[in-house]
Amino acid sequence: MRLSRPRRALGAASATAALALTLTACGGSATLPAASGSSGSAAADASKTYDEILAAAPVASAGQMPAGSLMAKIKKRGTLIVGGTDTSALFSLKDPVTGELTGFDAGLAAMLAKYITGKTSTKLVQVSVATREQLLRNGTVDTVFATYSITPERAKKVDFAGPYYSSGDAILVKKANTGITSVDDLNGRTVCTQSGSTAANDIKDFAPKSKVILFDGNSQCVQAVKQGRADAYVIDQAILVGTQYRDPSVKVVGQPFTTDPYGIGTPKADPEMKTFVDAWLKKIEASGAWAKLWKATLGTAVTGAAPKPPVIGSVEGS
Repeated sequence: MRLSRPRRALGAASATAALALTLTACGGSATLPAASGSSGSAAADASKTYDEILAAAPVASAGQMPAGSLMAKIKKRGTLIVGGTDTSALFSLKDPVTGELTGFDAGLAAMLAKYITGKTSTKLVQVSVATREQLLRNGTVDTVFATYSITPERAKKVDFAGPYYSSGDAILVKKANTGITSVDDLNGRTVCTQSGSTAANDIKDFAPKSKVILFDGNSQCVQAVKQGRADAYVIDQAILVGTQYRDPSVKVVGQPFTTDPYGIGTPKADPEMKTFVDAWLKKIEASGAWAKLWKATLGTAVTGAAPKPPVIGSVEGS
């Protein structure tokens, strides 16, 4: 298996390495343990831990949110409006019974809401790869938590706090597929990804003889693979691991062949918001809250200790 060069280097150890721990040598597929929230008392314990982390999250002082700032407007409103999704296992997934969102991104959004307003109240606005910048620029959302890869091109349109996490492009195929184990195997195949994602260009760079087809969201890409309309689906490994976690008919193969740092999108028209969110990230990382949230979410599917988060401001565009 060829391990390709990272496309964007980070100044600190990335969480991609931690996710890679779940990949087995046999067939290169990711083998995930049962979720801690899978049944009975384990589910109660996981829920309790997650809730306790949010309850212990810090609250900013009034002096950190000057009059007229976006933070002050959010505090007055009492709710943080977040661009995100409710279908991303381990990152932001809606409970069909309670309607509550849980996951790493959802938990961070709730903690930021508490830092600003004193309570973990968020309003979710569904976004896609193609709509994130526009919703930030027109003021529909205050911020975006959506496995949002930082790129110089996107940074011309929006600000990025962070990076707060790092993943990398990986490959998802049908569970029975044994012909694709690395990015080289994508040449001559039909590969799908999400419209507007960085993966679309990455596929062309690393597998130039592949045929790329685009869909709006994760579920459409997964269905294309399951129905045989695409041989493989390429996107950030973190998204694919979450997909496999929920759907055992597909698997993640090989190792990530790029490095993609995730940022928290904030409006360029309100630059104080980026500075504020960066300071908050440093605070929760230093206190251990970031690592505790990782363990309660992604850590239920990934073995080992929580990774060291990437250095804030270490990526071009952040």
